[in-house]
Parts: sequence; C-alpha cells; structure tokens
Amino acid sequence: MSRAPFRARLADAVAEHGPLCVGIDPHPGLLKAWDLDVDVAGLESFTHRVIDALAGHVALLKPQVALYETFGSAGLGVLERALAHAREAGVLTLADAKRGDIGSTMAAYAHAWLADDAPLAADAVTLSPYLGVGALAPALDLAVATGRGVFVLTRTSNPEAAGVQSAQAWVAGPGGSPRGMREVAQSVIDALADHNAAHAGGPGEGTAGAVVGLTRGTTGRDHGLDLSALGGPILVPGLGAQGGTPADVAAAFGAPGPSGALGADGGPVVPVSAREVLTSGPSHRALRAAVDALNGTLTG
Repeated sequence: MSRAPFRARLADAVAEHGPLCVGIDPHPGLLKAWDLDVDVAGLESFTHRVIDALAGHVALLKPQVALYETFGSAGLGVLERALAHAREAGVLTLADAKRGDIGSTMAAYAHAWLADDAPLAADAVTLSPYLGVGALAPALDLAVATGRGVFVLTRTSNPEAAGVQSAQAWVAGPGGSPRGMREVAQSVIDALADHNAAHAGGPGEGTAGAVVGLTRGTTGRDHGLDLSALGGPILVPGLGAQGGTPADVAAAFGAPGPSGALGADGGPVVPVSAREVLTSGPSHRALRAAVDALNGTLTG
C-alpha cells in the first residue's frame, strides 16, 4: 500500500486540527471515573469512546500499549480493534510501545507495529534507543518502506533518566568521522538527523522523530538539545497533568507558525496530553471542548 510519508501526513493533520496529541491512557481510575468496570469490556468501551469523540478533532491519538497488555491477549485484541477503528475514522495513531532490541527481535517488533499486514500496525511507534540507535535499523527501514514513522526516546522527563541520557560519550558521525564528546541524548538526535538527511526528498523523508519531555528539571525550557538538524517531528509529553504548560511548549520549541505547528525546522512539534483531556469525559462534547481549549492556548 502506497501512502505519503508519516511526517507529511502528520503535518497536514496538525495544520487542520492543531498540534495536540491525545494519549489514550485507560488507567483504572479513569475507567472508574467514566463509570466503567476495570475489565476488558470497560477497556473497550473507554477506548472506542475516545476515538469516536476525537477523530476529526485532533491530529494524533497515542494509545499507551502497556495499559492494554495488562489485560493479556484480550487487551491486545482491544488495541488491535482500536487501531483499525481509528484508521477507518481517519485519525493518525501512535502506538506508545517503547520497543527496542537487536537483530531478529527488533525486526519482529518492527513488523508488529509498522508492517502493512500486521494486525497491530499503527501510523507510528515509539522506540527506545538504549541498545544503540543502529539496532533500530529494522524499524527505521520498515517505516521508510511503508510510509510510517518512529519516535525515538531522547530526553525524557523522569528523574531516573539523567544518569544515562545526560552521560557524555565519544561518538562518530556518518562514515566514522569524529563528532567528539556528546551527551548521549544529543548523540541520539544526531543519529536520527543523519537518517532523515539520508532520506531527504524521498519517500522516507522525516521518518525518524524524537521524544523530548517537556518537564525535565523544574521547567519546560531546558531540554538542552540542538534539534535544528533533526528533520523530523518532535513528540513532547508532559503537558497538563505532568506540570508542563503551553507557555513552556512555546519557550522550549518556538512559537506557532501560520499552520499552527510549533517548533524547529522539520517538525511539527506535537505536545501530548492525556489525563487533562480524558478527565473531561465521557461526554464527547466535553472531550472535544478540552482539546479545543488546549489547542487554542498552544496556537493562540
């Protein structure tokens, strides 16, 4: 199946609906707040209500895979049906799976989330690079081939991350040319930028996106990364319940442009909110109003 590159499709969705990505996070507390049982039936009802309410009103939906896996094969069945539902409804999906491995295992993960014939295929998937960015090649290559995307963890907001992501390492550039000492998080950005540069102007343009948390430290303004050469979209978790504000997004990633997109060249930048939107449910009207309010603040 031929499709436009994910970055182009995401940019179109952001231009039409605003930059916000809404996480589909079926925590037990949210199921109860929506007067649903914490079981597979409640999970399914919650998920499909979110899709029905927000398809056509939001650029991207991000189901949190772990919260489906906790229900076992039945939960993954709900996720499979949800991804199909979202596809039929015309809304882009990002499977928040944070996969990362080596060799044939990474190839299997890539097929599971990015292949055209995969039951769990989404428009994009989150990946962890801490077995080496090069080990993600099966996913990067398959995303190029299928017009899908990946978002790779770079600078996350959890306090445990700093010891790895802020460590200094000697890194090489394309062809082994020395880049020198870089923070590990910046070295991930550099590798993603190299991938995107290699596919500029082709069907895999902008395949590799980055996850950059909004709430590192005490402010959303100090991610400390050079994103100017990335050439791909940026996913920004941490808006709302995690403490980040629309002002933090603008300070960290730039003011909105004419299309409503925020951020550096090669974007768009897509801030993520889950609980701040989902706690407005289960009313479709209330969920849409919460999305409109956040998008209005982000782009206003």
